Amino acid sequence: MRWRQIRKSKVWRRLRPLRAVWRDSLLLIRQFLWPLLLFSTAVLIGGAVYHTLARQLGESVGSSDLGEAVYHVMGLTFFQPLGDELPDDFRLEFFYFFMPIIGLLVLGMGLTDFGVLFFNRRQRSKEWEMAVASTFNHHTVLVGLGHLGFRVAKELYGLDQDVVAVELNPNDELIARTQAMGVPVVAGDARREEILQGVGIHKARALVICTQNDSVNLQIAFKARKFNPGIAVVIRIFDDEFGQSIQEQFGFRAMSATGMSAPVFATAAANVDITRPLTIEGESFSLAKLEIRPKSALIGMSMSELEQTYDVSVVLLRRDGTSDFHPAGERTLLAGNVIAVLAGHPQINRLVDANR
Repeated sequence: MRWRQIRKSKVWRRLRPLRAVWRDSLLLIRQFLWPLLLFSTAVLIGGAVYHTLARQLGESVGSSDLGEAVYHVMGLTFFQPLGDELPDDFRLEFFYFFMPIIGLLVLGMGLTDFGVLFFNRRQRSKEWEMAVASTFNHHTVLVGLGHLGFRVAKELYGLDQDVVAVELNPNDELIARTQAMGVPVVAGDARREEILQGVGIHKARALVICTQNDSVNLQIAFKARKFNPGIAVVIRIFDDEFGQSIQEQFGFRAMSATGMSAPVFATAAANVDITRPLTIEGESFSLAKLEIRPKSALIGMSMSELEQTYDVSVVLLRRDGTSDFHPAGERTLLAGNVIAVLAGHPQINRLVDANR
């Protein structure tokens, strides 16, 4: 059962690009509905008018049945009339020349817009990116797409987290690289309520703020909490002491960009307690604490199996209020257990992903 869950997680990750394309396609279809609706209305009205005129004039095509008239008019829009000869009356002849123009204009404009939006993401507007963001649920909102923010986005992508990015002064290269991962990027000021609402802050699981202005970061964090009181907030603060005070007073995970790396920001957004990295002989290690989720692929694994599979060192197992430091290898994990592991960030990321 456990390996089936792990395989399912891996398959789901491989399908992530297809999920992004599917989400994009649904929005594109929604965008195309108005031209399609306009085209359908024109065909139906044109069919009804043609049917009425054909009955009055005794025309053989389209006079006996309304459905036949609608079908005939639809065929005319695609240069496919039912008969080989033009009708005698100029009013019916008008449909033979007018309906193809309607079809070409309406469908042509719709298909052109569809193609531009589908194949050229960089030409999409802020409204389009917000529309994509509106399809997300239980996602992470990332504010600040500088070099740190981009690295955090990559780490969250590696953790198979849905991410929506907001950047006030977007860099074209970083935007293109971020969007290539299927992450929508909204250009705007995250202090504005309409931007936060547009990126689905009320449905988001976590907020990561990576701008270089402590005051701006706090304003964004407080406004986000107003819309979503339960959201997990990870905030970049340059002063360590001030960051500690913020964390104690408001419950934000305040981190210094000088002492923390992008993987730590990303893992913190995944609601995992993690320490600053400690470098030993050129290798970075952190101590991470995580609670075993009810549907985790880790349930049932022994401590020795966990260490061998994920290349981590388990330093604590907490169960039923009792902490066991360096637990025996045969002890197994249950839902609700808390473990603390010492490992590098790639190993911690794998563990967090398996625990989803």
